[in-house]
Amino acid sequence: MSGRLKMAVFDLDGTLVDSLGHIARAMATAFTAADLAPPPVAAVRAIIGLPLATAVTHLAPPLPSARIETIVAAYKDSYHAQVVAAAGVEPLYEGARAALDALAAADCLLAVATGKGRRGLINVLEGHNLRNHFISLQSADDAPGKPHPAMLLQALDTAGVAPEDAVMIGDTSFDMEMARNAAVAAVAVTWGYHDRRRLAEHGPAATIDDFRQLYPAVESLILR
Repeated sequence: MSGRLKMAVFDLDGTLVDSLGHIARAMATAFTAADLAPPPVAAVRAIIGLPLATAVTHLAPPLPSARIETIVAAYKDSYHAQVVAAAGVEPLYEGARAALDALAAADCLLAVATGKGRRGLINVLEGHNLRNHFISLQSADDAPGKPHPAMLLQALDTAGVAPEDAVMIGDTSFDMEMARNAAVAAVAVTWGYHDRRRLAEHGPAATIDDFRQLYPAVESLILR
């Protein structure tokens, strides 16, 4: 590997942790509180990764911005209540911790760029004792949402890593678009919320079906 710093930036929901159940239930609670029909789980799955206000706008009928904001606030409260009630956070996907450890052992810096709010992001990482694995944590509270490249570029800037020395790992087309917008190579994972066909439309540099395939993919792209 060259002497330049390298970085792997991870999406959270659908990439490191399986949070679909929590998200769908919180969205149903928020919509019901607003006297709206809860959105189908399939529709919720399709918008995971977008900024919350954008996601709600996609799922709801046309509404004034004040009602959108009310639904977003209710969603956040419901999501947090679920985590507290469950006395635990969303589960890691099998192999996630080992993959993170392998990259760290190769002196690859790690970061997160997620559409989740900072409170939720910190809760997940601390719940899995992973917070100290990451040099940069970028959330929906820190920058414009995906597919805008700001979160990804801020993660790189934190450590002085060039875009050509970084890779974005994610499960949605929004992750792939963000990577392209930041001139960063993308690795698509198929165990998350967008299917292989939808991911392929956005031209990832690599596509993997199992966390055991992640290190070889990242190695071929930036750990040279």
